[in-house]
Amino acid sequence: MTFHLLSDTLKDGQRLTKAQWAAYPGLEGDNLSPELHWEGAPEGTRSFVVTVYDPDAPTGSGWWHWVVANIPADVTSLPEGAGSGRHPLPQGAVAVYNDSCTTDFAGAAPPPGHGDHRYIFTVHALKVASLDLPENPTPAQVGFRVHFNALASASFTTVFGR
Repeated sequence: MTFHLLSDTLKDGQRLTKAQWAAYPGLEGDNLSPELHWEGAPEGTRSFVVTVYDPDAPTGSGWWHWVVANIPADVTSLPEGAGSGRHPLPQGAVAVYNDSCTTDFAGAAPPPGHGDHRYIFTVHALKVASLDLPENPTPAQVGFRVHFNALASASFTTVFGR
């Protein structure tokens, strides 16, 4: 079976819904992570990491919207709003500070007139039960550890611009 990341909320290539926009004047979004589920993780998977990244943000390094590490191997879905107070993260999972300096899902907020940005949703299947992370890790520190422990990754990409 092939490893797949899916969503009942979003589809590959489609636009983000208002629920995934930033919640501030001019956008009025909800800052909610979408429902995500995955299937076909490779044998030997001991944990997962979920990331949401905008490579088109005008920062020189993109924008990390959400990073959740150490999701137990028996968890294969996250409900809409996971980790936001609407639904808790799975026990043992760790939300990492994103580029908005929060651990919640940071809704999309591309600059007006900047065109569509891509939002890459990825789940990584890891060969370790948990990543050995420093206190308050950055998305880059998580990515470094994912790189050396990944068995497989599955992604889909959405777009949004204003």
